[in-house]
Amino acid sequence: MQTELSKKLGVEHAVFGFTPFPAVAAAISRAGGFGVLGAVRYTAPDELKRDLDWIEAHVDGKPYGLDVVMPAKKVEGATEADVEAMIPEGHRQFVKDTLAKYGVPELAEGEVSGWRITGWMEQVARNQLDVAFDYPIRLLANALGSPPADVVARAHDQDVLVAALAGSARHAVKHKEGGIDIVVAQGYEAGGHTGDIASMVLTPEVVDAVDPLSVLAAGGIGSGQQVAAALALGAQGVWLGSIWLTTTEAELPSPRLIEKLLAAGSGDTVRSRALTGKPARQLRTEWTDAWDSADGPGTLPMPLQGLLVADAVSRIQKYEVEPLLGTPVGQIVGRMTSERSVQAVFDDLTRGFEKAVDRINRIAGRSGQ
Repeated sequence: MQTELSKKLGVEHAVFGFTPFPAVAAAISRAGGFGVLGAVRYTAPDELKRDLDWIEAHVDGKPYGLDVVMPAKKVEGATEADVEAMIPEGHRQFVKDTLAKYGVPELAEGEVSGWRITGWMEQVARNQLDVAFDYPIRLLANALGSPPADVVARAHDQDVLVAALAGSARHAVKHKEGGIDIVVAQGYEAGGHTGDIASMVLTPEVVDAVDPLSVLAAGGIGSGQQVAAALALGAQGVWLGSIWLTTTEAELPSPRLIEKLLAAGSGDTVRSRALTGKPARQLRTEWTDAWDSADGPGTLPMPLQGLLVADAVSRIQKYEVEPLLGTPVGQIVGRMTSERSVQAVFDDLTRGFEKAVDRINRIAGRSGQ
């Protein structure tokens, strides 16, 4: 599963794996792919430094990258407290009432939420970059649009490629104009923040729109046959995220959450603003239903929504309150039916890819050549 881009980066397979877990990122790179660590959960530079040190020690010299979140539109505020002060009291009360309805216990006295996403704030992301550029990362990805021009220039000065996710050809063209190197065409099926266009339509549109830039296909991809399809559509590789959530190297906080993922079908997800304030595909739960209900107060813009629900999400996960328990995940969840190692995922991907290529060769009359 090699392409010009994978050869340029020195990886065996053109499979780019996004994950919030250092152990998964390292395992992806060791398996011949390209591990990309999601940085949004790191609120302190020392935490990110600790995990990058760990990756360096466990990646066997293989390349890897970092994914940050620097929104194009942001709420201005000098500190996290300034931003939190913008949250309306009615929204806070809605969270309290919803948690009370399902009997979600409080965190222990003095216990701090483990799910703070201040990484949506630009200064936090910039602090993360100050750490990351001290490491030999080969790729910097931004999940919400093109990074600021000075960040792109800084990455290029250090020979780091820059990628940005796009949900439409129009967004992809803006990325190209912003000087990025790789566009991740993220279809509607993807987990997390996603647009309205399905991968089969989006990928070739983006490939044509940004030629000759490299494009990675994302959204609903979890088999080798789908990897082959993405390359046939003109992509230089695939960007996979959800498929790693049920790997044995992942560190999901709740056994019940793993059970829900393994039991879920491809129709059991929903695009909701409940988690961050932007549309993000996730497991459909009574928590997402409450926020999407006409009786709710409506979600807040990023990063207010994420700060508002941070403690609630931590409580739901800690106490494994099943009706409310969810996570960002794509429609590929329907194929995630057992826990496997990252290497086992790659073995399945390569086998499926070979079968797909052999099938096309037979159709084209090139069998055995």
